[in-house]
Amino acid sequence: MQNAIAQFCHYLDTEKNVSPHTLAAYRSDLEQFSAFVRGELGETAAPGEIGHLLIRRFLAKLMKGHSRSSIGRKLAAIRSWYRYLIRQGAVRQNPAELVSTPKKEKKVPYHLAIDEVTALVEAPGGTSTPALRDKAILELLYSSGLRVSELTGLNISGIDLSSGLVKVLGKGGKQRIVPVGSHAVKSVSSYLQALPPTGPDRALFLNNRGGRLTRRSVARIIDRYILHLATMKKVSPHTLRHTFATHLLESGVDLRAIQELLGHSSLSTTQKYTHVNIDRLMEVYDKAHPKAR
Repeated sequence: MQNAIAQFCHYLDTEKNVSPHTLAAYRSDLEQFSAFVRGELGETAAPGEIGHLLIRRFLAKLMKGHSRSSIGRKLAAIRSWYRYLIRQGAVRQNPAELVSTPKKEKKVPYHLAIDEVTALVEAPGGTSTPALRDKAILELLYSSGLRVSELTGLNISGIDLSSGLVKVLGKGGKQRIVPVGSHAVKSVSSYLQALPPTGPDRALFLNNRGGRLTRRSVARIIDRYILHLATMKKVSPHTLRHTFATHLLESGVDLRAIQELLGHSSLSTTQKYTHVNIDRLMEVYDKAHPKAR
């Protein structure tokens, strides 16, 4: 099984050109499944020996400590693995196709109110290079709704401050161009002026050693300012993306336009933000309409 997983991951990396994050998720999910199978069938278990009932037992074991979306992702990884094995002639059928995907919980994305996000982006104080960098990161995440991987992958050449546009490389290697607000433009400009002169192909956001910031580093930066504010729940870089989309929707922006700005391949992914808007409308209605209650 380990060889089959390694070959599949090599295929995803070299032929499908998936992102490093996606590749790591596939590998982790399949190795977890492999460990379970070896515990049930023995160390010499092969993919062809696995039936759909064993896959169901694996998913049932995960029900206590994992969300339904996480379990669904693991099942999708197993399905994709078996499709690859069928094409390679290693197995004849896909037992994972006989297992139903768990229904996802309907979670409303957590987002910040306007005064909360304002306090957060203004939290970095001073004129030191780290403070200017942190403010530019927060402003850009909220201003353009970037994924954190898109932010950390930015080079200086990717942002055009004169026109207020940023070119990012999203999921699946898809490029898109997103507007940058005036506050974010000002913050990024101040940060760049504090850096020594360099070429356009250098990373935009640097750590203290002069290397490219990682996704984890950005999360730690946000955690630090949230801790100082002490008025909000735990906020991740993705929370700012949710906040960006929600505030646009509440201002009347078309859902299709938000889909393009976020880089979602499917409108159904963007539609989760309509639940936030409907909740807000119901709250206003309940407070304002004389016959609401």
